[in-house]
Amino acid sequence: MSIQKFMVIGAGQMGSGIAQVAAQAGLQVILNDIKPEFVEKGLAGIKKNLARDVEKGRKTQEEADGILSRLTASTDVTDAKDVDFVVEAIIEHMAIKTELFKKLDDICPAHTILASNTSSLPITEIAAVTKRPEKVIGMHFMNPVPVMKLIEVIRGLATSDDTYSAVEDLSKKMGKVPVEVNDFPGFVSNRILLPMINEAIYCVYEGVATPEAVDEVMKLGMNHPMGPLTLADFIGLDTCLYIMEVLHEGLGDSKYRPCPLLRKYVKAGWLGKKSGRGFYVYE
Repeated sequence: MSIQKFMVIGAGQMGSGIAQVAAQAGLQVILNDIKPEFVEKGLAGIKKNLARDVEKGRKTQEEADGILSRLTASTDVTDAKDVDFVVEAIIEHMAIKTELFKKLDDICPAHTILASNTSSLPITEIAAVTKRPEKVIGMHFMNPVPVMKLIEVIRGLATSDDTYSAVEDLSKKMGKVPVEVNDFPGFVSNRILLPMINEAIYCVYEGVATPEAVDEVMKLGMNHPMGPLTLADFIGLDTCLYIMEVLHEGLGDSKYRPCPLLRKYVKAGWLGKKSGRGFYVYE
């Protein structure tokens, strides 16, 4: 299958990053969100990334201009009516995602593949609301998208081999390394990462050590580039809590129980870097 026209729904950090790598791969890209200011902010982020690449000699000005020329702004989901591929990067909420997939199923041509950038929700359940479950797949990009090589490619129960092959080829065209993963809560990345972060939070909660000490141990002792609590602040503590709840509910094991301190911080509005305060304070 030839994928030429690509649409990203959700122009936040993940969505704009996906749009950038798709445009870099030579695809015509529509970047969509519900408000014009969201799309403008996403495009401004892409322009900033490309300007930095030009400044550092990683791209020429002509290459950067070419990438930008392949990007189109959109606030109307019916712009998906003639695309070959859609990937959504919206809020991690099953009801909102399934509502979008129902709409896309009605709008898109029969050949269009529908992908979700979900980090933890079941692809099989998302696919079940469409009349094309064989063309629904998970593409979990890593943040920041232009830099990180991995894409977890998640097959739903009904995902066809043709759909998987098309996504594998597309991932490579975007300069990424696709890794096939089965449809389980949290997939591989978050099933391993989030319990580690949760355990780090328990260390603070139980008074084992300060956040600074926990992060220092993992950086210097385990050679992690960033401590788990700093990483949690960057991910967003609300997102961390949500993924732990998906793991706890989906796998039914008490080892995935979210730490009470994580719940307390989220209730306090201490969500990490984006709110100015999490385990650390940000200016």
